[in-house]
Formats: sequence, structure tokens, C-alpha cells
Amino acid sequence: MKLLIIMLSLGLISGCVPSSKTTKNKMENAATSNRLINASSPYLLQHAYNPVDWYPWGEEALLKAKNEDKPILVSIGYSSCHWCHVMAHESFENDSIAALMNANFVNIKIDREERPDIDQIYMEAVQAMGINGGWPLNVFLTPDQKPFYGGTYFPSQGWRELLMNVKTVFAENRSKLEESAEVYTKAINANVSEKYQLSPTAITQYERIH
Repeated sequence: MKLLIIMLSLGLISGCVPSSKTTKNKMENAATSNRLINASSPYLLQHAYNPVDWYPWGEEALLKAKNEDKPILVSIGYSSCHWCHVMAHESFENDSIAALMNANFVNIKIDREERPDIDQIYMEAVQAMGINGGWPLNVFLTPDQKPFYGGTYFPSQGWRELLMNVKTVFAENRSKLEESAEVYTKAINANVSEKYQLSPTAITQYERIH
């Protein structure tokens, strides 16, 4: 499991200092909106003109991941989050990075103030991986929604490299990836069970609801 995290992290520069290079602004990027244009959340609407093919959390995105057998990227933030805006400008408004995301992942954007329940689940997953939590929270899931890697802010080049690493591991070492995902899912279930005093049957029902 630690080896898998090293493989995914290889070559990344993780930190809280943004890249000095700036990307095109929103007006220079996509001329058309994505699916977030119909959202009520101000945070989601901020991403409605990203070239990333964002989905809101829901059945459409989750079914697409299963039908196309693609990993899911869940990106969580909120409207007043500074580093959320930095990563958006550096990566999510970058055409080439967006193309990489769109080709290989089902991309879901979540407002943590709108869905604190989902935010808490994936924050616990990232912490179970031994990674400090925070926002933006970016978590990679298997097509059946089990988390296998995540992090917070990534500079644009580090994010590009991570996307390529995840793509490669998903294609070439999927069994190891799914083993790790199972471990982290069990850790989340254990936390849910302890917090809400749920039985195994109730945990299954909780997973289906969320």
C-alpha cells in the first residue's frame, strides 16, 4: 500500500507555494459552459466555464464511471478558499491539463458547504492514507467509488504528473490499486460505524445513500 502511494507520488512537488507561471484566464479558455452551469452553489458556478468536463455529484457521473470503467476524480472546495482558486487558475483553466483530465477521468466538483457529508468521508479517506487534509481536497476513486489516492493543493506541473501517474497505475497495476482502495474503504466504514453506532447492514445502506 505504501509502495502504491510512492508510485503515484513519484516526481511530484507537493507544497503550499503556487507555480510562478500563470495560465490563461477564464475568458481565454472555454467558450462554452460545462454541467456546473445549472448548479445553485456559487462555488460550483465559479467552475462552470472551466475546460474541465465537470459533473456535479450525482447518478449521472457515477454511472458514467462504471459504464466507461474510468477512475473518478472528486475535487472538493468552497467559494472563499484561497488555494482552491489558485489551483483552479493554474490547472483547471489550463486547456492541456483539462484535456488530460477529460480523457482519463470522470471529474466531479463538490462544494463542501453544500455537501459536508461527502467532504467528511473523503477527508477521512485521505487522512487514512497518511496525508494531511485540507482544501482543495482532490481524491481519486475507483469506478465503484472507493478512494485510492488523494491530496490537497498541487502546483500545475505536479498535478499534470500525478494525473499521468494515476492513469498509468490504473492501467498497469489495477489489482494493487484496488487492494489499497479496499483498505481505505474499510477504514472509512470503521469510522462511520464508531461515529454513528451503525451495524454492518446499516453501513451498507449508508454507503448506498452517499
